[in-house]
Amino acid sequence: MAGDDDAADDDVVALLMRQHGDIRNLFDEVEQSRGDERRDAFRRLVRLLAVHETAEEEVVHPFARRALPGGEQVVADRLAEERAAKEALAALDDMDTDDPKFLPQLLTLRADVQEHARAEERYEFTHIRRSGDAAKLAAMARGVKAAEAMAPTRPHPGVESAAANVLVGPVAALMDRTKDAVRKAMGNG
Repeated sequence: MAGDDDAADDDVVALLMRQHGDIRNLFDEVEQSRGDERRDAFRRLVRLLAVHETAEEEVVHPFARRALPGGEQVVADRLAEERAAKEALAALDDMDTDDPKFLPQLLTLRADVQEHARAEERYEFTHIRRSGDAAKLAAMARGVKAAEAMAPTRPHPGVESAAANVLVGPVAALMDRTKDAVRKAMGNG
C-alpha cells in the first residue's frame, strides 16, 4: 500500500492517486473474500482510509485552503464527506464482517468514498498540481508519508481536523509528534 511502503514519492498528487487505487483494490478484496480473509482485508482497508484521510487533513487541506480559489469551501465540502465516511466506517468497524448487514453497508460506503475521491481529484488535486512547484509537491508528499506514520489506525467520526484526530489517539503527545514529523518532512521545522 502506498502509505506503508518506502517508495520515493516526490509528488503528493501521484502518491494520493495511488492510494485511491489501493483503496479501490481493498474494497474489491473485502467484497470478494469471506471469513478471516474478509476480516483481514477490512482491517487493512480501515487503516488505509484512516491514515489517508488524516494525511490529507494535515497536508492537503491546509494547502488547498490557502492556494485554491474558494479553497475554504472546497475543504469544507471534503471535510463533510470525510465525516460521513468516518461515521459509516466506524459503524462497520463495530460489526462482524460475516453479519448479513455488513456487505450492503460496505457497498454504500464504497460508493460514498469513490464519490469523495473523485471530488478530491477534481477540486483539489488538479489545482494542487497546477499551483505547486516540484519542490512543494515533493515536500507535501513527504508530509503525507510522515502523517501516515503517526496517524490513528481507526476512524474517529466528528474529528475532521488533524489536531483533533490525533488527540483521540492513546496519548495526547502524539499530536505534537505528528506535527513535528510533518513539519520536519516538509522542511518547515
